[in-house]
Amino acid sequence: MPWQIVNTLELGGAPEAVQALQDVGTLTSFPAERDTVLRGLGRCHAYLASASVQIDDEFLDAAPNLTVIGSPSTGTDHLDLPAIRRRGITVFDIATEFDLINSFSATAEHAFGLLLCLNRRLRPACAAAEQGIWAREQFTGFQLLGKTLGILGLGRLGKISARIGQGFGMRVIAHDVRDASCDGVDMVGLPALLAAADVLTVHVHLTSANIGLVDAAALSQLRPGAILINTSRGRIVDEAALLSALRSGHLGGAALDVVDGEWLSQAELHDHPLVAYARDHENLLISPHIGGATTESIYGARVFMARKIADFLRTQPHHANMSASPNMSASQ
Repeated sequence: MPWQIVNTLELGGAPEAVQALQDVGTLTSFPAERDTVLRGLGRCHAYLASASVQIDDEFLDAAPNLTVIGSPSTGTDHLDLPAIRRRGITVFDIATEFDLINSFSATAEHAFGLLLCLNRRLRPACAAAEQGIWAREQFTGFQLLGKTLGILGLGRLGKISARIGQGFGMRVIAHDVRDASCDGVDMVGLPALLAAADVLTVHVHLTSANIGLVDAAALSQLRPGAILINTSRGRIVDEAALLSALRSGHLGGAALDVVDGEWLSQAELHDHPLVAYARDHENLLISPHIGGATTESIYGARVFMARKIADFLRTQPHHANMSASPNMSASQ
């Protein structure tokens, strides 16, 4: 029997990814809906993963033949890595695939898109313009020139953000627990970063040490009226503390591409405290984790991961017993 490969990503724009997987097995695609996916995992050997579906013990119990998981993402909060590894399953992501991800600037660009949209109040301003209301002075913000951009995490995306901030004429400072540096960026301690930043943008990976890193104490150290941008992972920010800082007015605003619980159902996300608050308050802007969702990054990551899964399966003993023409019943 050929390898059975399950996919929960949209691969219509990446035919090379489809071909790579069909070259080694039978590919079956499901929408990224947990209940649907769980029902289709019984014979699955390999899984190309959407970040919208959590892989936990229940998922793994439904996939007793699973050998390899490939997630074309840098974040892994949708993966219960200890549970996966306890079962001897190989897991791939792209967090350290630097030859690939160094060409992706989308998330850093989106951070500044969120900043401009929030600061210049584009959402309510555009809504007013669509009604013929030309009340320019109702929608003022501040210019970025001369303001201080604080970058929490000066890795790949942090450095891209630094260059973008410098392009706007901002003073750029950063904090990183590693020995990091970037031209024109002053490295400072975390308290100094928080105290000086007019805009704080978060670019650290989600690790056990970073859960709740931006907590009530950190938010209180930001200067009054500062703006928080988070395009990393929701759990890095204490969401209850964030809501409190927004309600009190201490924080000038926040723009998020991520929240804790993105894998929840639409109804549950509708009632998520941050989402519910954003519906009625202009000082919180949320986008649905689209920071890395550009044509170039989606295509590159999905083709890369499909080929990585295919190459892995070719090294496994089962491959020798496969038929020479495995793609006899693939579905898209």
